[in-house]
Amino acid sequence: MSEQRLESYPIVVEHLTKKFGDFVAVDDVSFYVKPGEVFGWLGPNGAGKTTTIRVLLGLLKPTSGKASVLGLDPIAQTKQMQTKVGYMSQLFTLYNDLTARENIRFYGQIYDLSRKELEQRQAEIIKMAGLEGRESTLTGNLSGGWKQRLALGCAIVHNPKVVFLDEPTAGVDPISRREFWGLIYAMAKKGVTVLVTTHYMDEAELCQRVGFISHGKVVALDSPDELKKTRMHGDVLEIHTPTPDLALQALKQAQETGAIPFDEVALYGAQIHAVVPAAESYQEGTRLYLVEKGIQVSAIEWIAPTLEDVFISAVQAREPATA
Repeated sequence: MSEQRLESYPIVVEHLTKKFGDFVAVDDVSFYVKPGEVFGWLGPNGAGKTTTIRVLLGLLKPTSGKASVLGLDPIAQTKQMQTKVGYMSQLFTLYNDLTARENIRFYGQIYDLSRKELEQRQAEIIKMAGLEGRESTLTGNLSGGWKQRLALGCAIVHNPKVVFLDEPTAGVDPISRREFWGLIYAMAKKGVTVLVTTHYMDEAELCQRVGFISHGKVVALDSPDELKKTRMHGDVLEIHTPTPDLALQALKQAQETGAIPFDEVALYGAQIHAVVPAAESYQEGTRLYLVEKGIQVSAIEWIAPTLEDVFISAVQAREPATA
């Protein structure tokens, strides 16, 4: 990647590797994030998501490779970069014995906002978080959704150009999660670049582009729609049955014995997703197999893949075959 391109994107990661002793947490990772883009950095726990963010924040020095945030080196220019960057973790780094207003003031003072700037931002954040009338409530007494929005407000009190959100919706109810994503897109519309990590695949669908990381390696990178078109190996059958546990056990047995060539079989809520080479060829055979095992099938449908289906398929495609 040229120096000119390095300067044109707010976040650039090139051949980044981070080791802890013999453990490789991030393994030769490369990606970039466009201005005003909502970029999802996805993967299971321990995949390397948070380690990547910590390198980008200048909290960890990479073993090899390099990263750039707003054209700045996170290690060599940490202080200069951090004045332009916001960070929110799943731990909601708020002080529960301070009021909502006091938390905003505390973080505003950390970023050396003037009194006038702080008063303006305090009013804006209280409104954004829906905390009108609760400004003097101790943060510890706020619900999870309000804490979440307040934590975001404190993270962006200094109007950063880039925001890192590390599992920001973990443990928050679905309604609060949906409202929070409204705030994310409101920031993006103002030109703020957002990198968000999540393990919720429904949230990944809301990102403009996503990167899947597994065992420290990037296994897929594109928009959700493009990934579904290009990275899905096989078709997805969605199986409805009143006994999904028994059906799952039977289908996994069919996979292990080769009776039906499933690429993957997994529970998705109350349904089962089974990935086959071609839906038309195996839809009826799958139904008959379950019926023969004494398992009732309410419906079996060929559906469009979810991002989770794509992620599993991409991981399997990267993993070497085992004997």
